[in-house]
Amino acid sequence: MRLAQIILDIPTQSLDTAYTYAVPDDLVDAEVGCAVLVPFGNRQAIGYAVALEEVDAEDASALVVRGVDPVKLKAVQRVLSHSYFDELGAACAHYLSEEYIAPLCSCVRLFTPPGGVPRMVHTGKYWRLEEPQIGPVDDRWVRLGPAAAGFEPKKTAVKQKAIVDALASGELRVAELSMELGSVSSVLKTLAEKEVVVLETRRRLRGTGAGEAGSHGARAESFVPSAKPDLTCGQAKALEAIDAAQQRSAGDVVLVDGVTGSGKTEVYLRAIETTLASGLGAIVLVPEISLTPQTVARFRGRFGDTVAVMHSRMSQGERYDQWDLIRSGAARVVVGARSALFTPMPDLGLIIIDEEHEGSYKQDSAPRYVARDVAAWMVAERGATLVLGSATPSIETLYRCDKYDNWHRVVLAERANGKPMPEVTVIDMAREFGSGHRSMFSRKLTKALIETIEAGQKAVLLLNQRGFASFLLCRECGFVPECPSCSTSLTYHEKGSVLVCHHCGHKEPVPPVCPECGSPYLKKFGAGTQRVEAELVSVLEGTGARVVRMDADTTSAKGAHQKLLEEFASAGAAVLLGTQMIAKGLDFDDVTLVGVINADTMLKLPDFRSAERTFSLIEQVAGRAGRADLPGRVMVQTYWADSCAIQAAATYDRALFLKDELPKRRLLGYPPYVRMANVLVWGKDESEVECAARELSADIERTVLEQAGEQWSVLPANPCVLSRLRGTYRWHIVVKAPMGSDVSSVLLPLFRKRKASKTVNVAVDVDPHDML
Repeated sequence: MRLAQIILDIPTQSLDTAYTYAVPDDLVDAEVGCAVLVPFGNRQAIGYAVALEEVDAEDASALVVRGVDPVKLKAVQRVLSHSYFDELGAACAHYLSEEYIAPLCSCVRLFTPPGGVPRMVHTGKYWRLEEPQIGPVDDRWVRLGPAAAGFEPKKTAVKQKAIVDALASGELRVAELSMELGSVSSVLKTLAEKEVVVLETRRRLRGTGAGEAGSHGARAESFVPSAKPDLTCGQAKALEAIDAAQQRSAGDVVLVDGVTGSGKTEVYLRAIETTLASGLGAIVLVPEISLTPQTVARFRGRFGDTVAVMHSRMSQGERYDQWDLIRSGAARVVVGARSALFTPMPDLGLIIIDEEHEGSYKQDSAPRYVARDVAAWMVAERGATLVLGSATPSIETLYRCDKYDNWHRVVLAERANGKPMPEVTVIDMAREFGSGHRSMFSRKLTKALIETIEAGQKAVLLLNQRGFASFLLCRECGFVPECPSCSTSLTYHEKGSVLVCHHCGHKEPVPPVCPECGSPYLKKFGAGTQRVEAELVSVLEGTGARVVRMDADTTSAKGAHQKLLEEFASAGAAVLLGTQMIAKGLDFDDVTLVGVINADTMLKLPDFRSAERTFSLIEQVAGRAGRADLPGRVMVQTYWADSCAIQAAATYDRALFLKDELPKRRLLGYPPYVRMANVLVWGKDESEVECAARELSADIERTVLEQAGEQWSVLPANPCVLSRLRGTYRWHIVVKAPMGSDVSSVLLPLFRKRKASKTVNVAVDVDPHDML
């Protein structure tokens, strides 16, 4: 008898383990990773098989030792799919569930095809099985057969003659013939029986042109890879480090720490080439693939049809087709956003995470995983290699490279073309305002913009818009009200007109004038891209420059990112205005000016990573200028010109930034010196949320004291910075533990036992990326 361990597709913390079911002998297609239909209580449920084993049906003790009551053992009723994942995928789902305190089924779903899984639907009193909404699409193709040469149709067989004439130029889809000639099914059947035509069924990939359907192999045979440039010394050393890690097959991590334009992508391409030559596959993660079509083009140019692409702007059908190509082994390289990490790549040998510092690698719903850490677990389990790349690696990654023997750092200090990094000018907007200049564009930036356009070149303007304009700013001197004990900005609350610290609860009234200089210009901070665009058009009036705006509004449609970038590339003199999405992955030879409209929006947010994000963003966007023969320049507008993060970024001096930032992190107890968990509590009723948060805080304090001792700390429950979001009230409880502690093992039992509430939701964010 076979036993199966089944994870039920029911999203609740209480189902914290797999359930054992018997597999009837006639279900020969049951395998690890397949979806099955099983009885559960008084209903049916869908589950996923994560383990199978043979036991002696005659030996009752074989069940007892496995904790199974033979009387209560139920059987799998149906197998609903082929395998979606293997044993290592099942192990990864368990790891995610325990490490990030998430429902098991939410973790398993990461490994299933988009839209391609069955589900149970509740209709009144009953549960109904709904088949997958998405599946493969097959086209019928027709071509001339061996008997076509001597075939002479009857004079009355007009359709037969028309079909043979149409196919004389080449094969066609049956659908195309039908569009031209009407119903042709019976005629084709007759011709096929006479071997005049041959009918074939071929897989069609959604998102490709009609002429490409079914020609995957033909294109692969005629594919000519793009030329390989000569490697710089830095690139060669990076490749040596990656090759050595791959030869060790011990799950090593290699950080490629390279300035923008240093040729990190070429290092990735060469490493993948070596991986493919050894018969293994590779996964490449980028922050959001739809923002960087140039990156996809480079991978496709080198590896052709063996590259699959997965990103959020694709339809479910397109993503299913790409997922299936990977599962079948036809695609050996995956390029995609963070979810591509869980695609069913056979024989995975290499994972690459480009721009590893990016916050988009942190999942914001269960399971709230960090892609870098999950990838490190995966390569350790598979004996593969993880490559991290960034011009501004995260502080945690740099820390691990210093502390762990299997984390290696390789520095690419110069651009691949030998050109210098562009000079960065910091413009003090407080002085501009004080001298009577009221425009959001400083005099220097305005002059530089006009010079760039008159020279027929391009400029990129970044509006640093992350955040929600929730702090006060004095436009005279740059003063921002701060908490006296937490070294963070106070959050402005419209209700009651008060300033509040969301770390310790300190409150104070909004001052009528600036406490530093007495200026009445103390206002909420922020400006939208539409307002900036209008003023930019006014500044450039008469120059004929094209202004291309990229933000959430202009890029909402499918393919909008690529269309806007192509519009910018094809224009002569032009300005690309956008939010953070333009700070990475753009490579235009004629961009000679980069301007940061406001470098401060993130800097004073009440979050411990605000300075790091500001430093990274300025360095990243600065790298968009002067990437080819034309020299570049960068202008950063700020009200805090003496900020260490801004000064360090302007001089490309990471050591200066870390010297200022790390002591603060150590003193205040933030990563990389501690591990954290942020317990989120939210609901529609404010008093219920507060009550639940305070009760849970007491439970966590008691559990932590009993299980971990006094080295850990639990901060009291407090409203989140975004205390009300989408109609719900939000509180949180922060847990801090010494670096290297297993936070999950202490908190997991508490949350597994906790009874769910119908009105108040609770989630645990282990290793949070922000505290907002």
